[in-house]
Amino acid sequence: MISRTGNSPSVSEICAHLKHLGYSTSKHLRLYGEEFEVVSDPFPEANGIAVQVITKGDSSIRVLRIPATVLQRAKGGTPLVRGRKMAELVRTTTPPDQLLK
Repeated sequence: MISRTGNSPSVSEICAHLKHLGYSTSKHLRLYGEEFEVVSDPFPEANGIAVQVITKGDSSIRVLRIPATVLQRAKGGTPLVRGRKMAELVRTTTPPDQLLK
């Protein structure tokens, strides 16, 4: 289970934000090369948060853990992009006002 430390959001706050991001009942998402229909709201699972899903070809319910990068965003942190924080990518790119010079 995700624990609350310092100013970290609670599990219920993270789950609510995940619902806002599209991880809620009756939503469709594509993840890991598969299409899923979400059949539950997010809930705590092991050391993370998960949703119950079904796939087009199989109507049996499966538990899908939310990817760490999505959880990081739901917690209000900066998500990783291919091993680098988004803030690092922003710092290393040319500012728009300097592109015209």
